[in-house]
Amino acid sequence: MTEHTAPVASPPRLTGPRTDPAPVADERQALTESLEYYRRTFELKCAGLSPAQLSERSVPPSTLTLHGLLRHLTGCERWWFRMQFAGEDVPNLYYSDDDPEQDFTDLGGDVDEAFSLWHEECARSREIVAASAMDQTGTRRSTGEPFTLRWLMLRMIGEYARHIGQADLVRERIDGATGE
Repeated sequence: MTEHTAPVASPPRLTGPRTDPAPVADERQALTESLEYYRRTFELKCAGLSPAQLSERSVPPSTLTLHGLLRHLTGCERWWFRMQFAGEDVPNLYYSDDDPEQDFTDLGGDVDEAFSLWHEECARSREIVAASAMDQTGTRRSTGEPFTLRWLMLRMIGEYARHIGQADLVRERIDGATGE
């Protein structure tokens, strides 16, 4: 006699429009399309969730949330592209010396406004990239050392890839959704 078990339901799959980077491309196209791919992937990880779910912590005592990741990535876009690379005199977002982790710990404010600000910062980053050569340099504020746009693009691809991995786990914990 064999024991029958009910089939295990597959978790919901996240899907949405997203363009893969071209498999044959020059340096600028490859870096730009890869960063766009990861930006869109992060957005898909957050799709369809309520503000409360976006602010839901992963596993206590961790302060990791999708809302916090959104705030962190918004701050990274501004810090790296605008402040350090382009030398714009704009204030930090979600950061102070007194509370350097506030992007993750202080989730006040409207999530829709946070997404709007992220979209604005990404748009400004795109403008900076479009107007700059890959060999053009910015200056790291912490060390005064120069860095190229090429290096910055690679760094931001890594930043997004790392945080998308975290977002995968947070999203799966919230509603079981996986994919994208």
